[in-house]
Amino acid sequence: MAVTVSPERDVVATPVQRAFREAFYAGAIALGLFVLFIGLRTDQNISNELILVQRWGLLAIVVILTAVGRFLYVAFGQPALERAKAQKAEAPAAAAPGFVRRNFNTIGIAVLFLYPIVIVMLVGFQGSLKWVDNFGIQILIYVMLAWGLNIVIGLAGLLDLGYVAFYAVGAYAYALLGTHFGLSFWILLPAAGLMAAFWGVMLGFPVLRLRGDYLAIVTLAFGEIIRLVLINWREVTNGSAGISGIPKVSFFGLMSFNVSDPNYISKVLGIAQSGAYYKIFLYYLILLLCLLTAFVTIRLRRLPVGRAWEALREDEIACRSLGINTTTTKLTAFATGAMFGGFAGSFFAARQGFVSPESFVFLESAIILAIVVLGGMGSLGGIAVAALVMIGGTEILRELDFLKVVFGPDFTPELYRMLLFGMAMVIVMLWKPRGFVGSREPTAFLKERRAVSGSFTKEGHG
Repeated sequence: MAVTVSPERDVVATPVQRAFREAFYAGAIALGLFVLFIGLRTDQNISNELILVQRWGLLAIVVILTAVGRFLYVAFGQPALERAKAQKAEAPAAAAPGFVRRNFNTIGIAVLFLYPIVIVMLVGFQGSLKWVDNFGIQILIYVMLAWGLNIVIGLAGLLDLGYVAFYAVGAYAYALLGTHFGLSFWILLPAAGLMAAFWGVMLGFPVLRLRGDYLAIVTLAFGEIIRLVLINWREVTNGSAGISGIPKVSFFGLMSFNVSDPNYISKVLGIAQSGAYYKIFLYYLILLLCLLTAFVTIRLRRLPVGRAWEALREDEIACRSLGINTTTTKLTAFATGAMFGGFAGSFFAARQGFVSPESFVFLESAIILAIVVLGGMGSLGGIAVAALVMIGGTEILRELDFLKVVFGPDFTPELYRMLLFGMAMVIVMLWKPRGFVGSREPTAFLKERRAVSGSFTKEGHG
């Protein structure tokens, strides 16, 4: 039986035609999404009446920029990426940046240690508070949280949407024990980690037979249960009012950062009083906690438990057929990841001096999960870069007052901060769908290290 093909169906669109079509679709989608967010805005007049302000010019700029960006990406960006991938496949050694690649970790750690010193030299002690606290400390907290969640998701392959619950357990453990019993931070730090690890095991037991979407729903419910318990158990947690007066961290019990104490750091060292000392000390403390998290993660990946996590991530059925106890493997992944979340929570409580359930909503879990996915699941360096971009970028967007000159005095950066943030995430996932440094290479090889691919090497192993 002969099959005829219509000549109209044989016509293949040129790259420019395809780019114009994609640009039209992108502009139409942008128009539908932003017409209510940007094109229209409610306001009040002098008579305190609600009026509708039309901003069609700003909407047109956004739609045009979206269409032009899509056109440029389809017409020039995609072909360039395909050529780069082809060149990298032909000459993978030439793509390595040499010195920077070999010394990436050393350079990054050196930059992190020198960051507060450089900031103090540039803006002084008082001016460094915002840059050290809002940027340095805030970013490192999320780096530690994302590295902890990476153990559960990136290594063990268990989708956890309630990771913020362990963060809350660590914070409230330090807040309650510190305010009621006056215990030191250095005692409560491991206690908070152990408490969070215990609840990680408690979460792991009910979900041993769940995976995928079902596991995500249960972990999401667990996070909400913890938050609601913190709100309603007022006799212990003080409900929505939170806990205040949380003691500060001391310098290993030798010096204090409270001005009224006789062993205040300025009195002991004979230097001028400044609140920057405490912030700089907290920066180096969270930096050391992050390095501890990275060190433990790297060591565990090379141990049998780490290889069991990777086997569980790739195929649970095959993992069980090899004789690996999937029960203990899942529980150790949940407990280890939760422990680092508890460490970060205790540090957060000590840094803030106040905790409340509002700090541990689902949005926090979503941000931490987004950092892990954008950075590349299983990649410590990529996750750190993603935390720097996401958390540091959102903080920088708070300072975009200069955009009022472009978009008018009614422009409020805070309202568009998350909108720009979401658009940036979409763009990143289009360009790098597996994250900044996406890699699923195993940590153990039979003979020599090689990239994972579908072809067999000359040794005969896939």
